Amino acid sequence: MTIEILPNIFQLEVPLHGNPLKSLNSYLIKGNNRHLIIDTGFNRPECKNAIISSLEKLKISLEDCDFFLTHLHADHTGLVSSLATNNSRIFCSKEDGILLNMFESGEYWTNVSSLLSSHGFPPDELITATQKHPAKESSPGKQLELSYIENGATIEIGEYSFICILTPGHSPGHMCLYEPKYRLLISGDHILARITPNITVWPQMPDALSQYLHNLDKILELEIDLVLPGHRSLIYDCPKRIEEIKNHHQERLEELLGILNSGPLTAYQAASKMTWSLTYTSWGDFPMIQKWFATGEAASHLEYLAQQQKVQKDTIDGKSLFSLI
Repeated sequence: MTIEILPNIFQLEVPLHGNPLKSLNSYLIKGNNRHLIIDTGFNRPECKNAIISSLEKLKISLEDCDFFLTHLHADHTGLVSSLATNNSRIFCSKEDGILLNMFESGEYWTNVSSLLSSHGFPPDELITATQKHPAKESSPGKQLELSYIENGATIEIGEYSFICILTPGHSPGHMCLYEPKYRLLISGDHILARITPNITVWPQMPDALSQYLHNLDKILELEIDLVLPGHRSLIYDCPKRIEEIKNHHQERLEELLGILNSGPLTAYQAASKMTWSLTYTSWGDFPMIQKWFATGEAASHLEYLAQQQKVQKDTIDGKSLFSLI
């Protein structure tokens, strides 16, 4: 499905088969000589077919397209290696670009696995979760030649002039695009409708939630009439949606404080007691990859509480344990 949202700005729906997100909102901005594709989908045939079909309808050649990656996750970057031509530039933040190219080495997975292990993820389950991670199965599959773009830089395309806004939280180098004249924000996964972005821990960003909340406030300072997110529906009331997301995280923090009443826990143990919008009846039924995401989210909230001096963090036998103060 290809929809023109504003003059020369098109939403391309890219299917994410087998993924709870269901689809990606890729965006194409038609310029005079060059065009810009924002995010691409997984490195899978059905994603490529959707992009190619949309380009054919718009009578646009890949030879005339550049790419902007809002962040490193495979549902946003995986296909770019198959779409980019020798004429293409691939823009992204330096923070996420370096990590994206590390996906193809063992170093990234070693670092992340070590971090989740410190938060109590059992070694045997960790091996399974790593092997089945979508970033492994659907990533670009090779090193990319990237054009790093800095916070505050401007991308001119057709009648639009986008300001790049670095918004770490969902990833260490997540970047949004803001068009002040049209009061338009392309938000990637920084702001989503109906669902909340996963905020996890990173070796490069241990207190990700603090940064995420700060960068929600940064977006609140902008005049925005329309948000084009990476998933789900468009957002017409940005301040209201930001307030809803902040309330969600406050509820999560309060839930974790209640869970810690039973005594010190690792993030893995805390995640097993949290409320999740999944249909499984018990933690044991969760797929390993969902346990990965849940543990990361629990850890980011517990690290935030520790930074706020609401809980105490101790390291015992290499494991991070959190307890009420």
